[in-house]
Amino acid sequence: MTFEQLLDMLRDMHPDIDFLTAEGLIDGHILTSFDVVSIVAELSETYGVELGAVDIVPENFNSARALFALIERIEEE
Repeated sequence: MTFEQLLDMLRDMHPDIDFLTAEGLIDGHILTSFDVVSIVAELSETYGVELGAVDIVPENFNSARALFALIERIEEE
């Protein structure tokens, strides 16, 4: 998965958010828990990226870059 693919996926979910620059997506209540569940499901179904419960923490979802860093770590394992 590339960063651009992640951005496209996120933009499809919320075209009103500039995911390239947005930070505090969870802390600022921009994304909901339903959004997180949807992201986790899409990553699994479309890209084969399996996130564990330990990965689903606000720090990993506060920005697209943080989420992509998590994806890269998982793909390296």
